[in-house]
Amino acid sequence: MKIGVLYSGGKDSSLAAIMLGTYYEVELNTFVFDPLRQIPTLEAAACALGFPLKKRVFKEGLLDEMVDLVISCGYPNDAINRVHQTAVESLAGEYNVVGDGTRFNDRVPMLTREAVQSLGNRTGCSYVRPLLGYVKPEVDRLVNRFLVVQYGETGTIQNGDYESEIREAFRARGLDPSSLFPAHHDQSLVVGRKDNFIR
Repeated sequence: MKIGVLYSGGKDSSLAAIMLGTYYEVELNTFVFDPLRQIPTLEAAACALGFPLKKRVFKEGLLDEMVDLVISCGYPNDAINRVHQTAVESLAGEYNVVGDGTRFNDRVPMLTREAVQSLGNRTGCSYVRPLLGYVKPEVDRLVNRFLVVQYGETGTIQNGDYESEIREAFRARGLDPSSLFPAHHDQSLVVGRKDNFIR
């Protein structure tokens, strides 16, 4: 059975895809706001994992809505969670099973239990999160065993994280996002796999 996995190119979604690949036919899916945005680093990461990648485009106007939401809330969490749920809901219209790399202590992005139940009831789609029971040290241990990863702050790593495009939209409006977004937010990008990688 196919599973549509939300994919940022980072270590968590990559590790989740590896785990899910044991039981499903994995198709990676990266969502962008700008249809013209190219994602060569994510294509390379997907190739290293050995899974196909599809680029998806959010509906027009969603990015502006999310910038407005960040401004009105004074922080980005609600907007990023809204974007993530939109992506999950979109894939649920195409796949019977959808997965992502959210883990045990994640707050953003993270669907609530009620949202997951609602998704299943409305669409019949199963939403699976294989890392949900894994704390960060165990995720990092497995990542170090199987993957080659590049790290850096948001904006310096060309992954598929939603936050990067939202920050860019702030700058396009002449606004400084630094007052509303975390000062130091590390990102990751898978750039290869290690020889002991098993599929």
